Amino acid sequence: MIALDFSGQTAVVSGGLQGIGKAIADLLHHGGANVVVGDIAATAAQLHSRYLLQPCDVASRPQAEALIDAAMSTFGGVDILVNSCGVSAMSPVDAMRDSDWQRLLDINVKGLSYLSEAAIRVMKPQSAGRIINIASQAGKNGYRLMGQYVATKHAVLGLTRVMAIELARHNILVNAVCPGIVETEMKWRERREGAVLRGLTAEDIYAEDCSQVLLGRTAQPLDVANVVAFLASPLASYMTGQAINVTGGMTMH
Repeated sequence: MIALDFSGQTAVVSGGLQGIGKAIADLLHHGGANVVVGDIAATAAQLHSRYLLQPCDVASRPQAEALIDAAMSTFGGVDILVNSCGVSAMSPVDAMRDSDWQRLLDINVKGLSYLSEAAIRVMKPQSAGRIINIASQAGKNGYRLMGQYVATKHAVLGLTRVMAIELARHNILVNAVCPGIVETEMKWRERREGAVLRGLTAEDIYAEDCSQVLLGRTAQPLDVANVVAFLASPLASYMTGQAINVTGGMTMH
């Protein structure tokens, strides 16, 4: 675990109750940041030491704006936004469901935009801020049975680049992190669903996943959180518009 000092800063993390989002929220909190976690799974607002949990469906613009408002009213600012909330769907390209299209676009793309817009309105007057979007190596490659997810993660990288261009003059740095295969509940659901579609087992797909990674193992959420912390820190003060791979060598571009 890296040791960076985020004392006095406030970080907002969407989707921060599980998986990659939780690892990010925990690491930033461990580093001294005030952390505001927005998650659809939260049942009620809870405030602990430097930590606020707020129910939030990022696909709702009012709820996304309310999350930033909660950060402002509780901690007095927003210095770091991590758009970690994301969902996936599995299907062949000739059987993609409209309901899945709507859900993935609403959460992965529009939700990211809603939360970013609300944070930008806070960051511009202070002439400082970091926005870190959790994309995927699926934003750079194509993967079988994941057409809708791949399309939305390509959109995340496009939005990241445009935000970086428009916000540089306000000293708001915008970067993306592109995780590879990360051991989360979502990944195991994808393996189970993919196994049915491919006539394999989830364990077969896990072995296939590991065989594609140069480092010989899939990632843990903390592997991704460490890179997010770097991008949120002064060590990354000359980086914007980048899409950083955290893939164990599986993706190199």
